[in-house]
Amino acid sequence: MIPFLDLTRQHAALKRELMAAAERVLDGSHFVLGAEGRALEAELMRLTDTRHAVGVGSGTDALRLALAALGVARGDEVLTPAFSFVASATTIAMAGATPVFVDVDPDTLTMDPDGAARAFTPRTKAVMPVHLYGHPAAMEALTAFARPRGLAVLEDAAQAVGATLNGRAIGGWGDAACLSFYPTKNLGACGDGGMVLTTRDDVAERVRRLRHHGDTGRYHHVELGYCSRLDEVQAAWLRVKLACLTEWTERRRAIAARYHAGLAGLPLRLPVERPGARHVYHLFTVRHAQRDALTKRLADLGVASAVHYPRAVPDQPLFATDGARRWPEASRAAREVLSLPCFPEMTDGEVQGVVDGVRRACEELG
Repeated sequence: MIPFLDLTRQHAALKRELMAAAERVLDGSHFVLGAEGRALEAELMRLTDTRHAVGVGSGTDALRLALAALGVARGDEVLTPAFSFVASATTIAMAGATPVFVDVDPDTLTMDPDGAARAFTPRTKAVMPVHLYGHPAAMEALTAFARPRGLAVLEDAAQAVGATLNGRAIGGWGDAACLSFYPTKNLGACGDGGMVLTTRDDVAERVRRLRHHGDTGRYHHVELGYCSRLDEVQAAWLRVKLACLTEWTERRRAIAARYHAGLAGLPLRLPVERPGARHVYHLFTVRHAQRDALTKRLADLGVASAVHYPRAVPDQPLFATDGARRWPEASRAAREVLSLPCFPEMTDGEVQGVVDGVRRACEELG
């Protein structure tokens, strides 16, 4: 079976460096808010061309704390895509605000700027575009919509570390951006973690306070905060992996190029890379009208795959709205999307095996 993802290969190749990094933290015995975390923050600031980076416990916490730092509160509305991982919406609810779903562009499955304009109300406080699967959202159009209306822009960049749009790094377009270091991400921890990126001093200061019990100094708590700190071992391991990120991204893009060439002409909707966008292919996600049948046939042929995501966010039981009628593109995507293996450690033979398997499965399905 060609695996969908195999992290054991990544960690086997980096084992010596990872163990040395862990030993460095153990020897120093400073496990929270120490030098490794500060170094990782500085390195990610350089990568994303932002003024501040604040490590937190998870990508979900990054979104939740960033929303609070941007002043989102009860009674506010935040525009968010109807097709994403559920945390893009649940973190808005955690802040006490209301997620207002916006349909997605059928090619990139990122937030439709025209849909965002239609969803705007006097209660709208912020816009949260998601750089889904590693492709940048339409940030120029979205910021042009948001700025004159005084709306904060929070980028959900959990799947898009290293992506760029018109030469400008994802993470620096809005008032803040959030990364996830969940193990399966392009830059994944050996556990969990997240990061808030921002060019705003006030946002960075508040996130630093909120992640540490609302503390502005030793035992001086000025507001209700949380316990959400990126620990030093994860930061040290992430620094090892960050040094490989450019190489890994190029390999993902090379695999994607082979898929585009090898799967052309099939009854599949292949990922789109908009002019000026640099996709980092966290996922290589195709669309097929008989997605479930294709999934089963690929498994029979020895090719693993995964569905990201089988429901539009408004169709989740938590929200239970009429998604198919109100957000048709998101609901259609949920019925059709299928992610193929696309990780840097894949062999060329495995890549060709995926191409051959998909071609055969599509031909058999007709």
